[in-house]
Amino acid sequence: MDFRAEGEALLPDLQALRRQLHRDPEVGLDLPRTQQTVLDALADLDLEIARGTDTTSVVAVLRGARPGPVVLLRGDMDALPIVEQTGLDYASHNGAMHACGHDLHTAGVVGAARILAGHRDELPGAVVFMFQPGEEGCNGASIMLREGVLDAAGEKPVAAYAAHVAPGEFGVFGTRPGTVMAGSNALSITVNGRGGHGSMPHTATDPVPALAEIVTALQVMATRDFDAFDPVLISVTMLQAGNAQNVIPEKASLRATVRALSDAAVERLIARTRELAEGIAAAHQCTADVDFEVLYPVTVNDPAETEASVSALRELFGDERVAVLPNPAMGSEDFSFVLGEVPGTFVMLQASPPELDAATLAVNHSPFVVFDDRVLGDQAAALAHLAWTRLHATRD
Repeated sequence: MDFRAEGEALLPDLQALRRQLHRDPEVGLDLPRTQQTVLDALADLDLEIARGTDTTSVVAVLRGARPGPVVLLRGDMDALPIVEQTGLDYASHNGAMHACGHDLHTAGVVGAARILAGHRDELPGAVVFMFQPGEEGCNGASIMLREGVLDAAGEKPVAAYAAHVAPGEFGVFGTRPGTVMAGSNALSITVNGRGGHGSMPHTATDPVPALAEIVTALQVMATRDFDAFDPVLISVTMLQAGNAQNVIPEKASLRATVRALSDAAVERLIARTRELAEGIAAAHQCTADVDFEVLYPVTVNDPAETEASVSALRELFGDERVAVLPNPAMGSEDFSFVLGEVPGTFVMLQASPPELDAATLAVNHSPFVVFDDRVLGDQAAALAHLAWTRLHATRD
């Protein structure tokens, strides 16, 4: 079965689909135009199609002619509220941008569906194609789980796979067993003081110095209270206090994104951030309100499935194009919710244009990031091969 050749034959159509999606990105959970584009792309494949009720998702089931289990392939569809500055001739001009490559993910899963549908008579089992809105902070995966994506084929999948593009050497796949991406958490702290005139701070209780001390203390906590081999990352990204230059405000607040590589570290973070903020605030005769929200859990690849996935990808592309990553990434993914229910593998696929300088590549979520969609043929082939290999392994 030469899936690579089949993916290459599909490449012009997949590039056209990707660029159509790239020109007209949509953000969040409501992606009606994107949903329709996906439905149109799948229309001639004789799949069982279901649309989401709480979001504009698409679930498509391909049933093979032979009995067997179920596997799932996921592609996320949403974009980011970023004004694109790539200068591409198919760049978006609507104030949103596919700056994380979800347009490629969607086109890649469509390509895998086309490849596998062409081998329906030899396919043992079924493949669920999960086209998901709202990965960028809206937890679309959990909504689709609630709506029954894992039951779409009548039984729970035995494995789930997703591929995500990233900057780096063109066409190289990377993954690892165990933790592959960090969990994402949101931290909000409000320090409550007593306002007053900026010329008489002794008559007020100023929350601003307390908040400033908390910002510094959070960084010290991350490097001194946590194991360097189970790290946490705290990035304070928003500060707010007052609205007049000569007025001491009553409140000062911060917001931060917090990343961790284990559930144990998250539990400790919840306790320590509260203890730290309340203690520093009290030292300044203030109080602190602390809210720590767990958004996406740690993304954990099943070791056995990942070993099999690495072998399958090396079989298809050769050893030089498949890397076992030494460390997890500190980004996060709501595919983690799927992998919490089904064993599987999350794979990174490097897709920077080879002509760009590796030292100055823009990264995901940058308005300047560019991905080379010549990778789509191999992306579709890889996903199809992972599903095909897993279904045949179970049958054998």
